[in-house]
Order: sequence, then structure tokens, then C-alpha cells
Amino acid sequence: MLPGWFEEDHAALFETASRFARERGLPALERWRRQRRVDADFFREGGRLGLWCCALEEDLGGGGGGIAHDFAVIDAIARAGISPAPFQVHSVIVPAYLRDYGSPELKQRLLPAMARGELIGALAMTEPDTGSDVQAIRTTARRDGDHYVLNGAKTFITNGSIAGVIVVAASTDREAGGRGLSLFVVETAGLDGFSVPRVLEKMGHHESDTAELSLVDVRVPAVNLLGTEGHGFAMLKKQLPTERLIVAVTATAAIEDMVRETTAYANTRKTFGRPLIEHQNVKFRLAECATTAFVARTTLDACVTRLLTGDLDDVAAAMTKFWFSEAEQKVADTCLQIHGGYGYMDEYSISHRYTAARAQRIYGGANEIMLEIIGRSLTRTRPVAEPAPPARGMAR
Repeated sequence: MLPGWFEEDHAALFETASRFARERGLPALERWRRQRRVDADFFREGGRLGLWCCALEEDLGGGGGGIAHDFAVIDAIARAGISPAPFQVHSVIVPAYLRDYGSPELKQRLLPAMARGELIGALAMTEPDTGSDVQAIRTTARRDGDHYVLNGAKTFITNGSIAGVIVVAASTDREAGGRGLSLFVVETAGLDGFSVPRVLEKMGHHESDTAELSLVDVRVPAVNLLGTEGHGFAMLKKQLPTERLIVAVTATAAIEDMVRETTAYANTRKTFGRPLIEHQNVKFRLAECATTAFVARTTLDACVTRLLTGDLDDVAAAMTKFWFSEAEQKVADTCLQIHGGYGYMDEYSISHRYTAARAQRIYGGANEIMLEIIGRSLTRTRPVAEPAPPARGMAR
């Protein structure tokens, strides 16, 4: 089922990305999982096809489209069974920071190379002691002439070991808390003091490079500051609705693919002399999953429309991220159970879908944080008048 917001150019881009993922990505997938990263050639080939940075203006090397074009590419990659994390960070999230807050010189120097897949992007917020609470970031940036000197450590950084461009969140005023947070573009090639202590082993998303980063007296040109000092938290917050909607895009693609694959399996796998689908429990569980897929697709279409019109606020984005990631995990669990022992084997894609789904409830802001955001919107901020007593004779 294709998204309702697809127009002709979105559908064409989706088909190109789907074919590229199937023909160039899937044959290399097992090797990527063993080496814990996607080949650099895949990024460059995707760049030649115009699959990255679709929402960037053409004079910045992009496709001149909108965020929906980026979503079409990410949807296609996720639907193919390849972790979309490296590509959504590189192609959607990082370019938005550079485009919206970078200097003209910085944009012209870096964004075209990112769109071509020659420079890979990463976003470094999370630290060993700081997850969803970005206001508690300890990495510091001290002004020294025409440079900033960065010191700190980052962890769980997607594309961390292969990125040439990393947007790093650092504090320029520790006393100011969140109001002292700033964002810097760190160009890693030959950079003194920058290192990758290790690439992390994960439960899932094995083809996605996730690394620890170390910054020891790293000198970054002052022109690589995004926006102005102390506005990092506001910049991060502005991008969050898009980042959280990406979770919904990838979750919906995964849900639909899991339902399709599990339905096919249940129609061919026989137990007690008949196909699994003929057992009422299996049929009903799959019916629930198919309903979730339908509701997810319908709801996603509405959420994308709200994003495109600028009507997807923080609360709606939190609700979206929470519901879709929880729904993906439940569908993954049900579909793996229907596969039985085979579902636990890595040779079946449902095994990878299951472990990948588990991460969706954590990154982009843990779901507990999403519930806190939603809950705050429900808290009464002022006393509410007592309701009037019912009129005489009315039921009490």
C-alpha cells in the first residue's frame, strides 16, 4: 500500500530507491552486518541516483524537492529490510541543520558532497551519562581566537566511524544549562584530537555503524558554529518533529512488510495437516496485525500532511513517535511467534525486524520521554471551576 501523500514524482523516486536497495543493498547485506557498516560505495552510488538530500535546494547539490521526497527514499530502504538509520541521519537529519543554520560558505562546501554521497553525515548528541536529557550534555566548547576547542565523549552515534561531517552538541556555557548548548560542524578528515575508540556491538541494526567518539582539544573553526552560541537546544527542538516522524515512516514500512511476509509464511507453512492460516488463533492474530498496518498507514498519511503544512507540533510528534514504535514492536513480536522456531533464526528477516523494532522505542527520544511530553500537555495549569449541579429532577 503506497502512501496517500505520494504524487507522481514521489512514486518514481520510491521505485528507484526500491530497485537500488534490492539490487545493490540486499546482496551486500550480510557482509555489511558482519563488518558493522554500510559500504562507502553504496552511499556514492545512491548519490549518483539522486537519492540523498532530496529536500535540499538544487544550488546546494540537492534534489530541489521536499521532505516527502526524503521520506519516500527512507520508506523504500526500510521496506527492503535494510536498516534505514545510516541514511536518514546522513540524508535527512544532518543536512537540515547545515541548511538552516550553517554559513553560506559552509553549506556550499559540504552539502553538495553529502548529496553525492562522498561525505557521510552524523549527529552527535548522546553521551555516556546523557541520553534523552540533552540539557545535561558535558562536552564543552571553548572559544580560542578564530577557533573553538572541543573536549568530550559521545556514544551511540550512527555513522560515527565513517562520517566525514558530524554535527556535535557541546556546551559553551556550563552554568546556563540548556541555554548554553551550541552546535558545531566537525570535519573529521585528518583532525587532531578526534578519534573513534570503538564501534559498538548491538542487538540489531548490525549493518548500521554505531560508534563512540572522543574529542580531546579538537580545534574547530569558529565559522563551523551553527547559528549562534547558546541556541543549540532551540535548534535541536525545532528539528525533533521531523526526526520523530521518520520513526513513524520506518515503522509503518516495517509493519507492512512483516504482515506481508508473515501472511505468506502462514499460507504455506503446515501444521497438523493444514496451513497455519487456517488455525483460528493464527488467523485472528494476523488480522490484528493487518489492522494495525492499515491504521498505521492511514495515520502516517495524516501526520505527513500535518508536517508539510507546519501543523505537526511537539506533542503530536511525540504521540506519533510513541504509538508507531510501540505498534511496530507488538507486530514484530506477533509475527515472530507465528514463525515459531524459524522466526528466531537469523536466516529469516523477521528475526532482524524484531531486534530492529526494539531500538525504535529508544532512539529519537525514549518513549518514556514522549509520554512525559504528552502528559505535560494534559496537566491543568490553572484551577477549573466546579461543575454546576444538575438541574432538579435529573439523574445524579
